[in-house]
Amino acid sequence: MHQIKTIIELQLHGRSIRQIVRLTGLSRNTVRDYLRRMSATGMSSQELLSLDDESLSSLVYVDACEKSTAGRSIDDRHSDLKKHLEYYCSELKKRGVTKQLLWEEYRKVYPDGYRYTQFCAYLNQHLKLDEAVMYFTHQPAESSQIDFAGKKLSYVDRSTGECIECESLVCVLPFSHYMYVEAILSQKQEHFIPALGRFKKFIGGVTTCVKMDNMRTAVQRASRYEPVFTEAMEYFAAHYGTTAVTARVGKPRDKGSVEKAVDLAYKHIYAPLRNQVFHSLEELNAAIRRQLDLFNSRPFKNKTGSRKELFEQHEKPLLKPLPSSVYEIKHTTDSKVQRNYHVVVGEDRHQYSVPHTLIGKKLKIIYTSDTVEVYDGLKRVAIHKRSYRKYGHTTNIEHRPVNHQKVIEQRAWDDEYFLRNASYIGQSVQQVVKRILSSNGFYEQTYNSCLGILRLGKQYGNARLDAACKRALSAARVNYGMVENILKNNLDRAEVTVHNNIPDHNQIRGSKDYQ
Repeated sequence: MHQIKTIIELQLHGRSIRQIVRLTGLSRNTVRDYLRRMSATGMSSQELLSLDDESLSSLVYVDACEKSTAGRSIDDRHSDLKKHLEYYCSELKKRGVTKQLLWEEYRKVYPDGYRYTQFCAYLNQHLKLDEAVMYFTHQPAESSQIDFAGKKLSYVDRSTGECIECESLVCVLPFSHYMYVEAILSQKQEHFIPALGRFKKFIGGVTTCVKMDNMRTAVQRASRYEPVFTEAMEYFAAHYGTTAVTARVGKPRDKGSVEKAVDLAYKHIYAPLRNQVFHSLEELNAAIRRQLDLFNSRPFKNKTGSRKELFEQHEKPLLKPLPSSVYEIKHTTDSKVQRNYHVVVGEDRHQYSVPHTLIGKKLKIIYTSDTVEVYDGLKRVAIHKRSYRKYGHTTNIEHRPVNHQKVIEQRAWDDEYFLRNASYIGQSVQQVVKRILSSNGFYEQTYNSCLGILRLGKQYGNARLDAACKRALSAARVNYGMVENILKNNLDRAEVTVHNNIPDHNQIRGSKDYQ
């Protein structure tokens, strides 16, 4: 308005357009456009100068949509479209409705209406009115926001070669934007609830409330006013002394901090790890933690400090203390001990060993996301780390019968095992074992031969065994039976005599004949 009034005053004093351009710094076309608009009002320069800014603006500025090539006549097409813009915006939220479809319906009602490009321009302009965002001031230690990332991470199981996809839990403190990310096997309560507990341990305290969307794993019935949480989530909140709250249904901006945190996780955690292959969930989470520490320590772009500094200085001291114990969801089931001395956790279809003396008994199983405990009455008879590999087996070798243990021990034999144990007895024993192993026989038979030779040391003593092996090495072929016969007949104690059976003969030449 100041520029417009300056133009009016200069024109009132008889200045030309060229002089006005030089004095105001505006372009010639802009000055001419303003003078044309003021002339179209029919008011004198003094009358225009006497108006306040709002009145002058209403006369000089007219929306471009009200212009036409003929001059300043109002375009009826815009007024017709304006009446339906609210309806079109609401229709766009419905599945399958597109701007193209709405424009086609608009043209059926208004054949002389706007073309598609102009129709979309005004519709987009109206849509922006609903995109206004509100800035919230978050208090330190007041809340934490959680969500699952849409994209998944994965690792490769070494034993099966299977690629196992994992969910990514993203947590953030809105005040400091301090972030936590963890890969878990699924969104089920047994994985989700312990991960929340680890987030509390990561930040070293508890916020006043935990905000999330209406995820099935935590919310039983969604409601804007009184959502119903699952029993496990209610117990978790009570255990940690916090309050669980939800965002409104279909309103992700209610938890805008964690929505932004998910995007940052894609850029600063997913992207750096994209070409790496991991072989366990622990290995994957260790890599995530390294990237997470780098990100939280990275300085802010537009202000001093980092997320970690802001959290440790202003937020961590205000967190409520952690409870003395970790909250865990425990499941209970019963299983009969099978003939292979294993019980089955039906949820995973995975088998866990128990002492073989309990075959046929019905035992109680209590399991969490990490451990499996087996009870015979009130006595715990086995404890295992939980495995989620379907139809797999987790076996403690002490639970096997003795003969089964021997079979497993035999299957673990290799050449190095026998050579190492032979070296403890003597050098000749080691050479005999080495010759037997290199005889290209069936490996199980050669291992049995080596085992027999080593056990002869317990029967006859290591010194005699080493002497017997030294005597056997002079033969072209050596085996267990030969060494055993030497020991049985006490040949290891006899002196080795060399017999010369070639008679003297004057035709035999010696070394003197080759000088």
